[in-house]
Amino acid sequence: MKINKIIKALEEFAPLTFQESYDNSGLTVGNRDAEAKGVLCTVDVTEEVLDEAIKLGANMIVSHHPVLFHSLKSLTGITYNERIIIHAIKNDIALYACHTNIDNITEGVNQKICEKLGLIDNRILSPVEGKLVKLVTFVPEESADKVREALFDAGAGHIGNYSSCSFNTSGTGTFKGGDDTNPYVGEKGKLHHEKEIRIETIIPDYKLREVIQQMILSHPYEEVAYDVYPLRNAFSQAGSGMIGNLRKPLTKNDFFKLLKNCFNIPFIKYSGNPPGQFKKIAVCGGSGSFLIKDAIRAKANALITGDIKYHQFFDAENKIMICDVGHYESEQFTKEIFYSFLTKKFSKFAVHLSRSVTNPIKYHF
Repeated sequence: MKINKIIKALEEFAPLTFQESYDNSGLTVGNRDAEAKGVLCTVDVTEEVLDEAIKLGANMIVSHHPVLFHSLKSLTGITYNERIIIHAIKNDIALYACHTNIDNITEGVNQKICEKLGLIDNRILSPVEGKLVKLVTFVPEESADKVREALFDAGAGHIGNYSSCSFNTSGTGTFKGGDDTNPYVGEKGKLHHEKEIRIETIIPDYKLREVIQQMILSHPYEEVAYDVYPLRNAFSQAGSGMIGNLRKPLTKNDFFKLLKNCFNIPFIKYSGNPPGQFKKIAVCGGSGSFLIKDAIRAKANALITGDIKYHQFFDAENKIMICDVGHYESEQFTKEIFYSFLTKKFSKFAVHLSRSVTNPIKYHF
């Protein structure tokens, strides 16, 4: 199996279109056409993780954080990033990062945090916009069901928890085939009127090419007429953060106990002291301060994230409790997502879960 096959599976699961503009997810080191011998799943790539991969015979590392965030002007081994890249190249190890794209999908980092906390009724806190398009095509009446089925099978027509969504109107299409045509209906050189169905459906933009390809294959016409419209609608299946409910309300002390046990942390930095018990909880793996206002608008009792700055703690204003559990601590479960996905997708392939703790922050008590 080629490394590229693993990459394609990961990018179907967490499409690169959902990564943030500043990010550098994807293959950063290595040859995608090389034979895959094993995969090691980790949060960060460190020299210790590279040594672990070498011992295991794995020639691909799938990490959450990319080794390369900014361009390099030299490769001398002075910095730890340069040493990691040199070490990986010398040992023919491919480095692949799945960063903000796996943050922003429904089955990604934040859903895993919700699972660990036991939250239910989870949904994206801040859905992305501009990632949907509307596809419109025109089909003879007798072929409408076949074309609709092809569209839906290729990934069109999903709105929230509903599938096979489309809008259909009847009308009359006209066309006249030239000398080199072989029209499905009518005669070339003569104007033809045909009763057609106008099919409208919604598609995530990253699936558009495949949907159009399947539409054309299923369509009876030689030349398929269709329109694609960009939409500004929010896409509920992708975005930042997640919000859900505890199965039963907790007191402040019990809530803190839950966080300490879940994230395996000795203390919690927090701000805000909203009245009442804790039931509705917002989460964001990594740095989630940009979601404070979204969490307040959603009437969350608490926002769990990392990397909160001093002045950002004031933004709680006793409307919400901001809980900083640490950047690594909030994302430590991400390697479990990779491991679970890849072992299910490639059940007979060597997939390993890294035993290295890559958190660079230490605590003294």
